[in-house]
Amino acid sequence: MQRLIFVFSYPFLWVLAILPFPLLYLISDFVYFWVYHIIRYRRKVVDYNLALAFPKLSVRERNKIRKEFYHHFCDSFLEMIKTLKMSDKQLKTRFKILNPEVLKEIEAQKKSYILLMGHYASYEWVHALHFHAITFKAYGVYKPIKNKHFDKLIRKIRGKYNTHMLPSKIVPKIILKNKKNQTLSSYGMVADQSPRPKKAKHYVNFFNHKVPSFVGPEYLAKKLNLSVVYLHVNKTKRGKYEARLQPITYTPYQYEDFKLTDIYYDLLEKQINENPAYYLWTHKRWKHKLNELDAKNPA
Repeated sequence: MQRLIFVFSYPFLWVLAILPFPLLYLISDFVYFWVYHIIRYRRKVVDYNLALAFPKLSVRERNKIRKEFYHHFCDSFLEMIKTLKMSDKQLKTRFKILNPEVLKEIEAQKKSYILLMGHYASYEWVHALHFHAITFKAYGVYKPIKNKHFDKLIRKIRGKYNTHMLPSKIVPKIILKNKKNQTLSSYGMVADQSPRPKKAKHYVNFFNHKVPSFVGPEYLAKKLNLSVVYLHVNKTKRGKYEARLQPITYTPYQYEDFKLTDIYYDLLEKQINENPAYYLWTHKRWKHKLNELDAKNPA
């Protein structure tokens, strides 16, 4: 069944991938109408998240953010598909890295690093980093999807520019192996997912709510002395992005436990506040938040 679904779907994806951008965005507008007005995909989740994050905004103001988000959400999905047939020139002009020298400096130190970002703006076109003479072996950490055929397609899309997709479960194993073999590497991680409370070792203050957070990136950085860099992506216009690299630390072992995780979430929250419409509000980030009573005693 999985293969059958993929076989029927792939021709449509291929056609979308070869379309010129103006036509692609016309289709995105049509998709937006169905997703937002007819299907109403996760509207309750989005409304809930926006109300939690921006309680001081009026309903009208939050609804404006919601509409802008769904437009961006549909664009992002089609942009991911477009990557299949995008030329190098198109990607270079549509996703610009403003200060690639930050990574070059780390590479000059012969030191591997973790590249952190959130589900904000475009996290599918980060491959543009490789146009800036980034020489380290690049990995993108992701969670495999159940349909193995679509999972293979996702790995093909995201690995188009020599990025090796790494299932999250085997990340520590691969990093340790690379450390042992002295393979200098870059590990890209979108690190704002919501773990189950039973597995959470730390709660962060995210938009004035205590939520569980993954601490794996911080743990690996401190354990293996990896530099940590935050990737701040800004959407300048439809289909155009600029990214700035912001070093968090070159000496992670000097930080107390969970401090690096808190810094990452502070940077992410600040970025979201700049333009809330570009964050992934369909994700149930606050489903495990602590209430006021729990917050006094998280254990």
